[in-house]
Amino acid sequence: MAERDSFLLRVDPAVLRALRQWADDDLRSVNGQIEFLLRRALADGGRMPTGADKPAPHPPREPRRGGQG
Repeated sequence: MAERDSFLLRVDPAVLRALRQWADDDLRSVNGQIEFLLRRALADGGRMPTGADKPAPHPPREPRRGGQG
C-alpha cells in the first residue's frame, strides 16, 4: 500500500454530516470520500501531480430509498 500522510481537518458539523451521508451512499469511508473529491477537483483544475495514483472510476449509484434521507 502507498505511503499516506495524515493531517487534522476541522469542518462544520453540518458539512461533516452531509459528507458522511454521501460517503455512505457511495459505499466509501469519509476519508475515502474526501480523497476521492480532492483528487477529482485536482484533476478538473489541471493540478493533479504527475505520477499520482488515479482513483478508480466510480459510477454514480441510485439514491437509497427508505428510512434515511
